[in-house]
Amino acid sequence: MVEGRAVAVAGVAPTSGLDDGPALLDELLELAEQARLRGDYRTGAAHARRAVAIARSAAGAADLARALHCLANQLLRLGEHEASIAASRDALVQFERTGDDRGTCLELTALGMAFSELGLFDEALEGLAEAREIALRVGERSLLYWVHNRIGVVHSCMGEHEQADVHLVHALELGDERDIEAGFCILNNLADNATGLVPALRAAGREADAQAALAAALDRAAQGLRLARAADHPYRMAICLDNLGMLLGHAGRYPEAFGAIDEALDLATRHGYRGLQYSAWRHRASVHRLRGEFAEAIRGLTQVLRRAEETGQTPDAMTAHEQLCEAYEQTGDHRLALHHYRRYHLLERQARSDVAAVRARLMTHHFELDNARLEAENARLETELHRVRSRELEEDKQALQRQARQLDRYAHEDHLTGLPNRRWIELRLPELIAMADGDREEPDLWLAIIDVDRFKGVNDRYGHPLGDEVLRRMAGLLRDGLPGELPGAMVARLGGEEFLLALAGVDARQAAEACEALRARVAAFDWGRLAAGLHVTASFGLAGHRRDDDHGALLGRADAQLYRAKRNGRNRVEAA
Repeated sequence: MVEGRAVAVAGVAPTSGLDDGPALLDELLELAEQARLRGDYRTGAAHARRAVAIARSAAGAADLARALHCLANQLLRLGEHEASIAASRDALVQFERTGDDRGTCLELTALGMAFSELGLFDEALEGLAEAREIALRVGERSLLYWVHNRIGVVHSCMGEHEQADVHLVHALELGDERDIEAGFCILNNLADNATGLVPALRAAGREADAQAALAAALDRAAQGLRLARAADHPYRMAICLDNLGMLLGHAGRYPEAFGAIDEALDLATRHGYRGLQYSAWRHRASVHRLRGEFAEAIRGLTQVLRRAEETGQTPDAMTAHEQLCEAYEQTGDHRLALHHYRRYHLLERQARSDVAAVRARLMTHHFELDNARLEAENARLETELHRVRSRELEEDKQALQRQARQLDRYAHEDHLTGLPNRRWIELRLPELIAMADGDREEPDLWLAIIDVDRFKGVNDRYGHPLGDEVLRRMAGLLRDGLPGELPGAMVARLGGEEFLLALAGVDARQAAEACEALRARVAAFDWGRLAAGLHVTASFGLAGHRRDDDHGALLGRADAQLYRAKRNGRNRVEAA
């Protein structure tokens, strides 16, 4: 980022008339941290916003990075996840400018949590993998603790509870007993993951493993609660009590379970922690189900659903529908069970579209930051070039020019597959949309989102190195299989196992035929050459550009068609 330019962060505006000395900046950041430690995140965010405004106008990159990092942490806990991501990304630019590897690593871990809360798990794990590489290079144990802690939380959010437990236990081993906050965090995360791990182990018939996990989790939840009470931190007490209550329910200790959950609900209500309120209501209903009190469970879940619908909390509404479906099925009321099953899947489709829209919005901000990075780097290179005053420095000049070209290429190329990457998509897709003929009755620009079917199973069975090779081969099959008669066809990697195909200047029939040809090419490839028994297919979601479409809407429809292809059996093309 060049001097004098700042990428806007949601909720942060330049402030005039401030005593903008470094002493005031330090004081505001200290006040913000004190507010965070007592769970008063709104006050903390207000102090952090003021600190950011001062840092933008008067401080250097290092102080601005500190202020933005503080703001991102407060916004994350307030549930303002997109704003938190914007602040974290801006902070990353500042940390990179100052060469602060430690700050960069911590910011990437914070980003991972915000991405995970929005359901952007690929982005979360990609950033956390980068953070892990930095932590290993720096060799700092506390950084590795936070990275593995956050990786575990992301896997837990994905429902991969055993894998989450591996990372969280490793983080526990890396933790420093003197760091009270870190100690509470890992104990609570282990307890939270166990609320999903224990029933999953029981469902798999592994009762002994489930009992061992439950006993360990109850002990950790009790330790975490002692730390939270000692710190007199209402948010930590509420979240820990909520997890403890659910674990006590799994242990059959129902009166204690209800007592813990009710105390958590009281704290959440008094302090305005809306997310914890929903969690406590759901857990209370879950304990009723465990106890066989289905009527009570249904009443509680119905209240959760009503509140979630009134406040527009789609994830909470989805969870309520899912659990109501199971509760009605257990009571034998299959008509209502089917009703909630259908409502859950309707909201699931809506949530996928919402995630696509969030991803598109975040792409725009990321593109602005990438431009700022490139401008800063180009400014640095220009300064170096101006110092070249003699023939003896001509080779250095040429090397700097090559470096600038490499930076441009690396900024738009996926390192694993060699395809254009998401940054390239952010740049190119709006251009393609702008060139699309909006006056035509039929679209002449088509996008397909391509997903490798059951890719997680490939990684689980054959390992991640073989999974990476599958992605490289998939990229080659898609790139080399583009029809020669369609010069406007382009393929890029969206992230994870997803690819994007853009077809410009074609009609619906040509777009569908091109996708079908690529699908067949992937299915016909001899995957067994890579590993015995390996067979890989891909699903395609195809959507045509509509008048006044932006790239978020177009990607969202393509993603909806991909979901349809998955639902209808995979290894197929679905188009809209």
